Amino acid sequence: MERRIKTLYIVTIIAILAFLGMQSYWLYGRYEFALSDYERNLGARIEKCVAEYNAIRAVSSDSRVDSFRNGKDFNTFYVPSFSLSQKYGDTVQTKRTSRIYTYRFSAHELLGLKPGTPLTEEQKDRAMKLAVVQTETPVDSMIFDSSGAKDENEAWLATNNVQTERKCPFTVEGIDSIMEKAGIKAEVTLARVDSMVWGNAVEYHKSVFSPAVSMIIPYSQLQGLTACIVSRVNPFDVLPGMGPALIITLLVSCLLIVCLVLQFSTVLKLSRLDKMRNSFVTTMIHELKRPISTLKMCVSAMGIDSMMGSGEVRKEILAETRNALDNLSAYFSKLRDITFNNVEQIPLNIRSVNLRELFDSVASAAVIPSGKTVEIRNNIGGETVVSADRSHLFNILNNLVENAIKYSGRAVEITAEASVSNETVEIRIGDNGSGISSGDLRHIFDRFYRGNATAGEPPGMGLGLTYVKLLTEAHGGSITVSSSEGKGTCFTIKLPQ
Repeated sequence: MERRIKTLYIVTIIAILAFLGMQSYWLYGRYEFALSDYERNLGARIEKCVAEYNAIRAVSSDSRVDSFRNGKDFNTFYVPSFSLSQKYGDTVQTKRTSRIYTYRFSAHELLGLKPGTPLTEEQKDRAMKLAVVQTETPVDSMIFDSSGAKDENEAWLATNNVQTERKCPFTVEGIDSIMEKAGIKAEVTLARVDSMVWGNAVEYHKSVFSPAVSMIIPYSQLQGLTACIVSRVNPFDVLPGMGPALIITLLVSCLLIVCLVLQFSTVLKLSRLDKMRNSFVTTMIHELKRPISTLKMCVSAMGIDSMMGSGEVRKEILAETRNALDNLSAYFSKLRDITFNNVEQIPLNIRSVNLRELFDSVASAAVIPSGKTVEIRNNIGGETVVSADRSHLFNILNNLVENAIKYSGRAVEITAEASVSNETVEIRIGDNGSGISSGDLRHIFDRFYRGNATAGEPPGMGLGLTYVKLLTEAHGGSITVSSSEGKGTCFTIKLPQ
């Protein structure tokens, strides 16, 4: 049986660990999926913020004319363009070129005004229109190879981005303000790369324990200007996305583990109960054997005429017979009462009992083993009267005194005290015995439980204290115990009156 329980214990532990491992692996996969989904959404939000910021910059630099500055005679405007050229050879190659021309003009000269004259908005617009028509030769130009663009639209957009960057530069503060409004925290750095970058580059988490989304977004492709945006992901922000699956998994896992633990605990309890019952049967046979052997010896002696002829011997044999029968009757009464499912089923004959006189009877009936000296002090007041079943109360006190003698050293001291308060009688039986360990103290009232005593002496059936508690509760009372190993034990019985 022990081997089977040990095997079951190992199998249960392995099953729990295997289940937890499988669930952890599944949850890891589910978390990684949720994390990837969260990062894709975060990347899309960052791209949206950059697009919004670029749109704001484009609007700010929409006019092709630099801001008119009062007091200056010359102003500039830019004209973007791109062209296609083809080279014929073994293969047809197409080269796309983007250009941005810079023109300079004098608004005052075009309008026929004196230099330094302040210009109205209407005059500025008129000067711009005249400049576009009349200015022919650019003062400067920027030329870029835009062949890397996938189509003309992308090349045209890249060309405009150069103009936008010149008039309204891309700044860390600007994109930070847009992302902050969107609830995104990120680290932004601006860099110029050697080659043109035409598309966004995204790198998702390298580690699930410290996830982050890294993006390289070009904001002026032809100039190689890029924004590197790194947004770190808080793992707790990912958990709501896997909430239902996580809750169900935790509930099922806890339920299964609890079931396995309860199953194993039940098996252990049944095994312990089986041991107790086997020990009880063995001990009961031993306990019943003694009075039966005494009766057998007395009956044999009654058949010897020479022994029965003596009056003193006959009285002694009859006393031994009566004592053996009383012991048998006590054992059977105890077994009968212990089988009741409800304390209310135990019959009681309640009457007034002088507690001091009753304990004197218990002390007189105590069996003192050879080799022990027992001192029983009755400190109960002579006027202390209790309403109880005399026979059952006698058995309660007798069991406690027997245990005190049984589980003490050679010099035994037993003290009985009683007090009455609030219609309750409190009886205390203390001794100087070996005491009860804290581990056994929780189980001493359990049926068949005998602690370490089951492995050897002193003998007993493990029913004494169960019987005491049962009879006490049948009276509507309670019993408690306090003990210290090596110092002794004190039982306290409270009976309502």
